[in-house]
Amino acid sequence: MASRNVFFNNFESKGEQDLIEDLVIESIQIYGIDAYYMPKTYYDYDNLYGESDLAIYKEYYTVPMYINSVEGFGGEGDFLSKFGVEQRDTMTMSVARRTFEEEVGREDLANLTRPREGDLIWFPLNNKMYSISFVEHEPVFYQMGTLQFYELRLEMFEYSNERFATGIQEIDKLEDNRSMDVFLSSQLIMDSTDRLPLPLHLETGDRILLDGVTELDQDDITDSENTFFESGADNFIDFSDADPFSEGGNF
Repeated sequence: MASRNVFFNNFESKGEQDLIEDLVIESIQIYGIDAYYMPKTYYDYDNLYGESDLAIYKEYYTVPMYINSVEGFGGEGDFLSKFGVEQRDTMTMSVARRTFEEEVGREDLANLTRPREGDLIWFPLNNKMYSISFVEHEPVFYQMGTLQFYELRLEMFEYSNERFATGIQEIDKLEDNRSMDVFLSSQLIMDSTDRLPLPLHLETGDRILLDGVTELDQDDITDSENTFFESGADNFIDFSDADPFSEGGNF
């Protein structure tokens, strides 16, 4: 059995561990930047497929973070693809565990005890949005017996019909510039009663009816405009024509 060092007990000394953590937090505050951390709120989350139909970012927290990528952005950078110019910059940042818990871990977000994949980081130096692709829990291998910070691997955020309501104009205008709902001046939503689908509505609650469609054209079972579409589809294809793949038959 190995003898125990009676003079140095760094891996079990709470005072030494707190000192190292305080130095890490102070270093990040001195050499880092104040980034905006935005947790993702899931709307109508599907537990079967593990995804949400709508992602909403309505809260932000100012958290000091250290930029690990001191030599510049990583990734594939800017290049011209068949879809146009794409930016695929990546970067790595570090955030102290205690700082994150104090700034973000509040009562209304009690389950948010660490940075999550899918949450967003607003990088104020270039006014760009980055998505957390991976959170490294062990960036250092238990020096002094504890872990002092998380390492966040970020990639350029690609807008995909998310909603932003943070109150910060530079962030919320991303939805205004990219969302198709803003261009159409409406947001199409599906209401539901007892898990049964209802017709499309505007955000104001008004029903969307096509030209020439009235309430009498509704299907009593599904409460939708199926009657109108079915009657219109009957005149779209002539099923009385002969079927060239059969012997004297028709469609």
